[in-house]
Amino acid sequence: MGDPPPYKRILLKLSGEALQGDLPYGIDPGMLDTIAGELKKVQELGIEVAIVVGGGNIFRGAAASAAGMDRATGDYAGMLATIINGLALQDALERNGLTVRTQSAIAVTAVAEPYIRRRAMRHLEKGRVVIFAAGTGNPYMTTDTAAALRAIEIGADVLLMAKKNVDGVYEADPFQDSTARKFETISYLEALNRRVQVMDSTALSLCMENSLPIIVFDLRQPQSIERVASGQHAGTTVGNVETVFAQTSSAGSPR
Repeated sequence: MGDPPPYKRILLKLSGEALQGDLPYGIDPGMLDTIAGELKKVQELGIEVAIVVGGGNIFRGAAASAAGMDRATGDYAGMLATIINGLALQDALERNGLTVRTQSAIAVTAVAEPYIRRRAMRHLEKGRVVIFAAGTGNPYMTTDTAAALRAIEIGADVLLMAKKNVDGVYEADPFQDSTARKFETISYLEALNRRVQVMDSTALSLCMENSLPIIVFDLRQPQSIERVASGQHAGTTVGNVETVFAQTSSAGSPR
């Protein structure tokens, strides 16, 4: 028998851009199949899997607001986009042999269950993948905040932040500054103070207050989800001072 997995339950945050793949807009079926195949392997390790999906590949409420749309209306439209992504991901996972339940924070009972925390946890205990759609159900709240909130509510051991073509947290935008250093580990407080692009400050503060570790990694790397979920070092770990110190001692400081 092999070693037990490092996590009992994970929450994976997938941005809409991650589902977009190389397409200029919408959902890339090939990317969906890749993600589904990796998540099947993760579940075969004995890890319970929950997912929060974004909607930026279809609609961005903040961008629509900047163009003149009422912000709350734009945010609700963005929530509907996350439901579309959630259903597409559900289909891909089911085609890979997984049992899936999609729960929505806004009522769309014809296509998804309402979000009920205890029901979600029961699904996970039964080996089902749970997809959380529609963010928190509230305007002015990002899907990053929804990911942090849901991870804490269901008692996830770690929040995995899958990024598109970014392999961790940097001191500056690596696309604009080629000399920017990558952090192997960073504390919540330092991430907040530096205003690095991990997630929005509300979500990061929520993780800090509840000591929920975050791993930021590049979804486009081969078997990235499986490797991170199985405990292999990848990307950047964001955590409390004690966790970061221990990992820095073994893995090294920012490079």
